[in-house]
Amino acid sequence: MKRHWMTMAWLVFLFIFATGCDEKAKKKYTSCDPAELGACGDAGACVAIEGGSHVCLDICDPAAADACGEDLTCLPAKDTFVCYPACDPTDAAACGEGWTCVAYATDAGKCQQECDMEAPACDPPEAVCVPYGDTAVCSAPCDPVNQDACPAGLTCELRTDDLYACYQPVWFDGRVSDASDDEAIEGARVLAADATGAAATSVALSGVDGRYSLQVPVKRNADGTLAEGVFTLRAAAQDYQQFPAGIRPSLPVDATDAVPAADGYHLATALTNITLIPLPVEQQGLASVSGRVVVTTGEVTGGGVLLVLETAANAGEAPFGFSDREGWFTLFNVPDETYVLRGYKADLQLNPLDVVMASAPVVDLEVTQSDTPLSSVSGSVQIVNAPGGSLTTVVLVPESTFSDTFVKGEVPAGLRAPKPPAAPSIAGEFTITGVPDGRYVVLAAFENDGLVRDPDPNIAGTQIVHIVVDGATATEVTLTDSFKVTEALEIIYPGALGPELVDPVGLEFTWVDDSSEDGYHIVVYNAYGDLVWEDDAVPSVSSGDVVVPYAGPELVPGMYYQFRAWSMRNDGAISTTEDLLGVFYTEPLVQ
Repeated sequence: MKRHWMTMAWLVFLFIFATGCDEKAKKKYTSCDPAELGACGDAGACVAIEGGSHVCLDICDPAAADACGEDLTCLPAKDTFVCYPACDPTDAAACGEGWTCVAYATDAGKCQQECDMEAPACDPPEAVCVPYGDTAVCSAPCDPVNQDACPAGLTCELRTDDLYACYQPVWFDGRVSDASDDEAIEGARVLAADATGAAATSVALSGVDGRYSLQVPVKRNADGTLAEGVFTLRAAAQDYQQFPAGIRPSLPVDATDAVPAADGYHLATALTNITLIPLPVEQQGLASVSGRVVVTTGEVTGGGVLLVLETAANAGEAPFGFSDREGWFTLFNVPDETYVLRGYKADLQLNPLDVVMASAPVVDLEVTQSDTPLSSVSGSVQIVNAPGGSLTTVVLVPESTFSDTFVKGEVPAGLRAPKPPAAPSIAGEFTITGVPDGRYVVLAAFENDGLVRDPDPNIAGTQIVHIVVDGATATEVTLTDSFKVTEALEIIYPGALGPELVDPVGLEFTWVDDSSEDGYHIVVYNAYGDLVWEDDAVPSVSSGDVVVPYAGPELVPGMYYQFRAWSMRNDGAISTTEDLLGVFYTEPLVQ
């Protein structure tokens, strides 16, 4: 009986103690109504704490040392950061029933309401239910510009419902190696571009073993599974030809194929491994140019800008590179010369910058935004001798990057009709908007759409078109002649769909026979643009496909090549293979 009385006394004491603690907690913070605008004044924010009550907490700067004082931690809340009563992420009972301590740092967490992914409901309603460990929690939509708003190890990603939330990151894991001998390349800069051609990531540097891990942004379903994300990779390194460039395209990598792991999703395939072709010895050992594209107004960022070091005489050989998502760039292998550095991207006008190279790296350049008006380029396409319903695209290529040998160049992000990533849709008139100043080559039927620019130089509309865009003088450029576009010769082997590994022994080139040719002309170029072999007297074929054995010099191990073929009639070309296909390569010479 005495023991029972003592037990009851302890229960009463604990109840009074707990009630007292709860009263102290209520007195520590001021209650608020989250629906009331400015409920906590300019220096505070109305946020939910454990138990579901809303209180005013002081706004803080997460970069400041000791921003909140004892027992409080500067943590994200809605669109800001507040001094939050931190919990211990290692304590499963730190927040009470229905709440979980979400880790934002090694020893600091925030109590967040648990939710059900099958029937997500959060308070306030604008919060999103996201998976966290073995449960799910309610979290305010995050800001993709401010990754500090996410718990440790998570990243802010766009969802299929157009909201942003924090999920485990997605990584591309790969290796950068020398195409000639498979040796690892250290210090290569790797980034990913999205379907529009714009930079989607920061730069990842390859290690001494050539390996890199690149985080890529992937659209998510509400439960965090991967919904959408297709990218192409770019890589550049000292003493190597950058990738993609010349005849080498970058093939799409589907991030939704990544597999889950403890620290996120990872994708490691043949497409995430990159080989770089070494430059000729006389072009090695040169300095680099680096800096940042700074954009202060408008919705377009400094990421994914094509930067080119131009002179009056270096068309087709100008050093170039792309800025990463934050605008940082490095251009490798730059000869001593006086240049004008220009930046190209749709809807963005940048000031040109003088650069003098003198056998030393040039660093900390700042390419700034210009107030010169942007321009538009208009014209028309005429599709002849092609299947009905054929559609194509038109792109602008800075003249400084255009190769007369390969008849191609670098396409800046967005300078395309229709706007990327839309499928080919041009069969008549076209307009490319948001064009910055510069000298351009206009290319129709440049992409792999079954069509090519008519190669017959004796009729109007088949010549290579060069234009000058100067927004200070005129903001509309209209092309007078219509582009003539015709059906391409269909490649069978090698390189029908993309770069293809070949056995040099017994190599044969095969394509579909044209209908009215007198003969064919074939050429093979290497990645440097050197003519390796040609045959301008391939006989006509009356039935079956055209098959031409390779009869040139021995192919170099690890080198990339492209073959191009033209069907000929009356000493003139009437069709040709696709601009970007017919690429093949040989195995590297492994030591």
